[in-house]
Amino acid sequence: MSSGELRVVDLLDAASAKTGLAEFGDRWFVEPLSVLVASLNDEARLSPLGLDLTRRRLIALLADRLRLREFQRRHPEVLDEPVRVAAAICGLPRTGSTLVHRLLAASPRLTATLSWETSFPLPFPDEPAGAPLRKRRAQEQMEAFLALSPDFAAIHTVIWDGPEEDVILLDRSFTTMSFDSFYWAPTYGVWLRSFDQAPAYRELREWLQVLQWQDPGRAGARWVLKSPHHLTAVDTVLDAFPGARIVMTHRSPVDAVPSYASMVTTMSRQYSDDVDPVAAGRYWSRRFAESLRGFDAVRAARPDRVVDVGYRALLDDPLGQARRVLDELGTPADAADDAAFTAYLEQNRRERRGGGHRYTAADFGLSTDQLERDFSFYAEARP
Repeated sequence: MSSGELRVVDLLDAASAKTGLAEFGDRWFVEPLSVLVASLNDEARLSPLGLDLTRRRLIALLADRLRLREFQRRHPEVLDEPVRVAAAICGLPRTGSTLVHRLLAASPRLTATLSWETSFPLPFPDEPAGAPLRKRRAQEQMEAFLALSPDFAAIHTVIWDGPEEDVILLDRSFTTMSFDSFYWAPTYGVWLRSFDQAPAYRELREWLQVLQWQDPGRAGARWVLKSPHHLTAVDTVLDAFPGARIVMTHRSPVDAVPSYASMVTTMSRQYSDDVDPVAAGRYWSRRFAESLRGFDAVRAARPDRVVDVGYRALLDDPLGQARRVLDELGTPADAADDAAFTAYLEQNRRERRGGGHRYTAADFGLSTDQLERDFSFYAEARP
């Protein structure tokens, strides 16, 4: 394998060698992987460490694709697991979506992907019940990540055994905004906006089946999905999960866009020594404007599938907003939900880390006036 660049054929071969498996199933994913690899080689300005970490990551994702097909072959009953999704939370990043997700996930009647299982969704060979090996590996992996990016915890609270974005499962399809968030890969990001993500969401359902099958405690619970990536494919999400509602968190883009630009530049510095904050800010401003326009079109066509949560209302009354959303999802909150929500809010207060996340819009080539003009079409909801 070349040490200076990524090559799709080398990555595929390395994943097969790592697992001893050869069956990837439908190879539709090779197209998005190829676009991603070209963008990483041409645009991401990877450092030697960044190139090595990225190669390892892509091989690991491909290896999981191989292991998924083998797991399904050995356990065909997993394909009969019914997946019921209550909601997909998909506001812009930095709009309170994480708080809504973790509150709803606390409900005894709902479930969400956990951080450790998004990283290691399939059992290790001969692993005891309870996934102790995967949980330990996930803890170690998170500690290593924070060592490489110590400022990240001040931006986004990370909990190795807490609810986490299911987009990490979707990363194995190579069709997510994870990649142009962690890397400067604008060609890939632009291409992704016009790509049909239906195959990726079919695979997300398969991953949820795998997690359900491993955890009988999830029997009867509906899933709460969450990722700003879902905003790039709202119609596809609603088609893939017919019973789901979109829970849209709203905050002024004047605040949300620079906040996310700060987050992605922090993450990108793990992989590149040449990160351009201004380019990142302008890129994400354009991308989020397009995403919100797309969302407005879906809302107009399918208004009964959308639940709105305003950022200020959420901060002022998180318990009340969680109860309201649960009602909208057809599962009125009861005493057990109230207790779970209250317990999570106390846990969140203990875990929250202050300080460290300081920035201005100008740091990213943006201004308040420009953001207000560019997002003037967006009527921020404040239910």
